[in-house]
Amino acid sequence: MRALILAAGRGKRLTNHHNQPKCLLEFDGRSLLERHLLILSQLGVQNVAIATGYQAEQVEQALDRLAFLPRPQTVYNADFNAGSIVSLWSLRDQLRAGGEVLLMDADVLYDYRLGQRLLQSPHRNCFLLDRDFEPGEEPVKLCLREGLLVEFRKQIPAGLHYDTIGESVGFFRFSEAMASRLADRCQNYIDQSRQEAPHEEALRDLLLATPERFGIEDITGLPWIEIDFPGDIQQAKNLILPQLRFLDSPVPRAKI
Repeated sequence: MRALILAAGRGKRLTNHHNQPKCLLEFDGRSLLERHLLILSQLGVQNVAIATGYQAEQVEQALDRLAFLPRPQTVYNADFNAGSIVSLWSLRDQLRAGGEVLLMDADVLYDYRLGQRLLQSPHRNCFLLDRDFEPGEEPVKLCLREGLLVEFRKQIPAGLHYDTIGESVGFFRFSEAMASRLADRCQNYIDQSRQEAPHEEALRDLLLATPERFGIEDITGLPWIEIDFPGDIQQAKNLILPQLRFLDSPVPRAKI
């Protein structure tokens, strides 16, 4: 099991924090990056690779200070102003390296139980779904019909039939075979000069091609927030942070 973290984005909508990567935003003295690494370590995931880009040297310096062992591998995406598909494509070797993969957005403050649910899920290809979300254009939505995933996008097509809808957390688990297929799909996007696409589009392609191979874990009620806007920072500090549970010791490894 390896974890791949997408941390190349600039975070242009966070106007007061534009000189640092979003993954280095601190909450209660710990950056999002440090919190990721702590949770992954405590969940038994030691193999970590990070796609860097904007102010990549700051991430490298942070990793030096944190001194996690083994040190996470970093892969630099020079085209970090393009779509996040390029960051995921930059991790193609890691996607093809064998074994199961966790794919995670770096800009999320979350409770360790989200990662635990993903690792302990019976679904080898798994999305996390939160049914308690604010409708609008920003959330990436997951739609299900009779338990089967039928859509994964910000904009839901008119006329789509579904009985369950929620927001995707931005954390995913893939089997070895699906991770390799994801790398191939990212390559297709690059070959077609579709570098402006979000990485979720490649995931969506795989999902819609073989929906029966994917499942979800419903994490409604667990605290998490994606940091996109200045208001998200205040909400993270005031509402999410006080709800987070901490792991005092490593939890048992999932049987994977």
